[in-house]
Amino acid sequence: MQLIDGNAIAASIIAELKSQVAALPGRKPCLALVRVGEDPASVSYVKKKEKTAAEIGIESRIILPPVTISQAELEKLIDDLNADPGVDGILVQSPLPKPLEELAVFRRIAAHKDVDGFHTLNLGKIAQEDDSGFVACTPAGVMELLARSGTDLKGKHVVVLGRSLIVGKPVALLALQKKAGANGTVTVCHSGTADVAALTRQADVLIAAIGRAEFVKGHMVKPGAVVIDVGINRVADASKKTGYKLVGDVDFAAVSQVASKITPVPGGVGPMTVCMLMQNTLKARRLAAA
Repeated sequence: MQLIDGNAIAASIIAELKSQVAALPGRKPCLALVRVGEDPASVSYVKKKEKTAAEIGIESRIILPPVTISQAELEKLIDDLNADPGVDGILVQSPLPKPLEELAVFRRIAAHKDVDGFHTLNLGKIAQEDDSGFVACTPAGVMELLARSGTDLKGKHVVVLGRSLIVGKPVALLALQKKAGANGTVTVCHSGTADVAALTRQADVLIAAIGRAEFVKGHMVKPGAVVIDVGINRVADASKKTGYKLVGDVDFAAVSQVASKITPVPGGVGPMTVCMLMQNTLKARRLAAA
């Protein structure tokens, strides 16, 4: 069994991006990170993004509106960032506190600055196989992990667990594309699927993204399958100082005995998501310069 080390692959991509940013003429790429409220996970994620940007040489602007900001005020803030020629990419950290409407905020970001890849236009470009758009960071990270671990999807049965706009739908579309490394035959399973295990056992490549701790058991996986675990779930663990441990959507102990390749949690898909954000920001800078 081969462990697909997301930390190691992310480190190699960061080194590549650092070199590319250093070679850019003119100003460096700029990423605006908007965080509303003090959700602990959001605070941690934004700090990680800021640190990685600094390592690569990307400028980050941290914008912290008050938690009392209205929908109209937040959308005005986005409009101002859209109009700012010094900002290449905009990311609004999810989740937003209620009653802010998250989807409306994501759609407010100009498509050419939507480095998170959630804008309707960018999602549509994936379906059209138009590389001028931005791919959502986690699905892009999954595809990069597969490619850099030597997994070609051509002729493979790819089963995706989950149909979210953030992971499931875009990664299914990416696996279907007529491109090197893709060309997979894709099945998408979700909460309305009958006998999920019967389908997951057919997968040459299984991508789990449903947000249910250790849902995928050993008997649900075809021997020799490649398993990509996108889930990050907190499970109570009194032995930890935090009182919890992080696990994926896959029962790692059991599935690692069956799979040929598998990603761990943490240290698998997670580090790739931040890398792909930085890659998108560099792409946005190049598009702006062109």
